[in-house]
Amino acid sequence: MTEWLNQLTGWLSANPQWLGIAIFVVACVECLAIAGIIVPGTVLLFAIAVLAGSGALTLGETLLLGYTGGLLGDALSYGLGRRFHQNIRRLPGLRSHPEWLAGAENYFQRYGVISLLVGRYIGPLRPMLPMVAGMLDMPLPRFIIVSVIAAAGWSVAYLLPGWATGAAMRLPLPEGFWGQAAVVAAGLAVLIGVSLQASWRQQRWATAIMAGLGAVLLIALLIGYPLLAQLDQGLMALVQEQRQPAMDGVVTIITRLGDFRTQVTVGVMLCLMLLVARQYRAFFFATGTLLGCAIANHFLKLLFGRARPEILLEPLHSFSMPSGHSSAAFAFFLTLAVLAARGQPVRMRLTWLLLAVIPALSIALSRVYLGVHWPTDIIAGALLAATACAISLTVSQWREPLPAMSPRVWWLIVPACVAVLGFYASWALPQALERYRY
Repeated sequence: MTEWLNQLTGWLSANPQWLGIAIFVVACVECLAIAGIIVPGTVLLFAIAVLAGSGALTLGETLLLGYTGGLLGDALSYGLGRRFHQNIRRLPGLRSHPEWLAGAENYFQRYGVISLLVGRYIGPLRPMLPMVAGMLDMPLPRFIIVSVIAAAGWSVAYLLPGWATGAAMRLPLPEGFWGQAAVVAAGLAVLIGVSLQASWRQQRWATAIMAGLGAVLLIALLIGYPLLAQLDQGLMALVQEQRQPAMDGVVTIITRLGDFRTQVTVGVMLCLMLLVARQYRAFFFATGTLLGCAIANHFLKLLFGRARPEILLEPLHSFSMPSGHSSAAFAFFLTLAVLAARGQPVRMRLTWLLLAVIPALSIALSRVYLGVHWPTDIIAGALLAATACAISLTVSQWREPLPAMSPRVWWLIVPACVAVLGFYASWALPQALERYRY
């Protein structure tokens, strides 16, 4: 497979005009029933995205092509299920591997609509779930809505890392950039790897281990950020190169979701709803995470007093590290993910955490895009939130695990949170439209 992949990427390097079509086709195949299991689409997408980031395609073009390709794969898989229904078991590939369909069918019947959102990030399930949804006659409007939402996060998660790698290799980055990037990446990889291993083995003190390791990395970053100046400058140059007037407006809306007023409102509302629903342990966990993260962020900013970057769309006089938007967004979405994952298998719990990272990371990256925070600021904010979440969860589960919340509680929480975030995002819409006009 390595030789074949090298031949394909070599041909695309010599013929970059086909890169767009390649991204669209590979994204479609990766989400297409049966084919998505056989073809190593994840590896292909990363390799092609690296080529796109080398200057052939902009980030927006790359994400849009992957997004539409994924939607087409979903649509074809759904149509296949609606066309054949139970007879689909006789199709080539499924006759010899009935476990592919059985696993996706059990997953869909157990989790319903949520399975299409969460299963999008589980390799063997991703291409099969849309077909199962069609086979079991899921209403088409509902499937379209879920597919449109799920494909958006999936395209970012699977294409952005490759594109950013290609762009970083193309730019003349400061000397020492790659060494500093390797150190930071290694630290984050250790944290993620140890956390995954502890969670997968369901160790009793898994969250305490995560809290301790997260705190160590956070302290190391807060003390050592002056030694990462080349990394900050290089990543800032990479992000600023993608600045476009139309994107400024969209990113302004995203960054408003992490504003102090927005996060206070949605955080207080979440905690009050948990209290009203008599989810007392969940209430103490959420309050400990959100309030602890906010207090720690405030004092750390005063303690270190780091100046903001000089690239600003508006004058700001507060300190930069850790990023308040990053820490608040990660704290809020990680809290929701932890509560949603209670009582579920390990794979589902990890997938919920992955889903939480996508909106939080979008808000964090918007601060770098707008030039109001250094990259290490948002990394510190994410580490602070993860550490606060792990500490609060450790205390809340000191004697026994948090119980799962009933669907009735979630039908109160989710619409209310979406409404609050949408309300504050709408405040930034006129400003976004003004930026797009110019």
